Amino acid sequence: MGQSRPLHESTPGDVESDPSTAELLAQLREYLRPDPPAIGLPPQVFTSPRLYEAERARIFGSSWIMVAHRDQLANPGDYLALDIAGEPVMVTRGEDGRLHGMSPICRHRMMPLVESGAGSAKDFTCPYHLWRYHLDGTLAGATHMRGNPDFDPAACRLPGFAVEEWHGLVFVNLDAGAAPLDGWMADVEGDLANYRLDEMVQVVSWTEEWKCNWKIAVENGHENYHAIGFHPNTVKPLMTGGIDMEVRADSTLMTRLLTRTEVPMETSVLPLTDEEKKILFSFRLFPCSSVATFGESVAWISLIPLSLDRTEVRGGTLMPAAALEGADVEAIRKQTEAFTGVINAEDRRGLEAVQRTVGSRFIQRGHLSPKEPGLLAFYRNLAFALTEADPA
Repeated sequence: MGQSRPLHESTPGDVESDPSTAELLAQLREYLRPDPPAIGLPPQVFTSPRLYEAERARIFGSSWIMVAHRDQLANPGDYLALDIAGEPVMVTRGEDGRLHGMSPICRHRMMPLVESGAGSAKDFTCPYHLWRYHLDGTLAGATHMRGNPDFDPAACRLPGFAVEEWHGLVFVNLDAGAAPLDGWMADVEGDLANYRLDEMVQVVSWTEEWKCNWKIAVENGHENYHAIGFHPNTVKPLMTGGIDMEVRADSTLMTRLLTRTEVPMETSVLPLTDEEKKILFSFRLFPCSSVATFGESVAWISLIPLSLDRTEVRGGTLMPAAALEGADVEAIRKQTEAFTGVINAEDRRGLEAVQRTVGSRFIQRGHLSPKEPGLLAFYRNLAFALTEADPA
């Protein structure tokens, strides 16, 4: 792909003026009807560069994206660097103990201060001309700049992004003036109260790159149907009540998914009700973040686009700190890491195979199974975000 436009720029004229993209948007609007068609997305939504640019501007330029657990940013100086739809992002734990979100690009000559990854630092020094920035993004020093009377060091700082922590989970929004995250999470507060997320610690985490469009990965997470094919020996056995899914489409950003089990899950420290022990509960925060419960284990995952055909998969598994007291934590970590690694590998192989077929001229929209009601919730939210139309 060529140079991407800044995420904060709107592209309605470009998108609607292109006949092929305008047709895609018209097809997406069908999902906003009270009786949406039970059919999959047009294959071109996974391959269109113009549509991807619209997604960057209209979705990822102003959405809350889950990027970490607070255990990954526990101490002052800890930082995390990643890309969100081609935009470099850095989150730091400042000396003040607060989280700060910012662009990690030097204000002088566009040099990245850090590469994608995680680490700890007292400050950030540009390797190009040694400009230095504090953990909150303010300028600490700019070498040999006193001779330029137009340069005001007090006005020079790294552009900031919104960042919030919700029960230990860290979210970033590229829109610094974004509405608070709490307003979108109200629907799941009660559902997760007995899981005591604030008392959980992260046992394992992962960051992987999958060679597929982000929507291919996200729609996969909105249904259990694929468990019979991708995960017959891993995820499917957990679904003792079958692969049926109850979908609660709460808003254009929040969808709750419930899978009932026949065999109650055992708990040792969490005060789960009898009903909660029989439910695999998850929520999907549009566009690409999710949390899922498995008894006393909770998994978070984000499927973040890197480009049109590459997705970064970030996630972790949480457990109650009290449940780990006196236990062989290293053995639990290795077991959990191995299990999640197998599941991720199963999804990755399958979804990358799907990506390899999306350019075929023989592909058509596939009819959905009654086992895939969650897909229509995702399609509706995608249509709303891209068309800026009111749902019917």
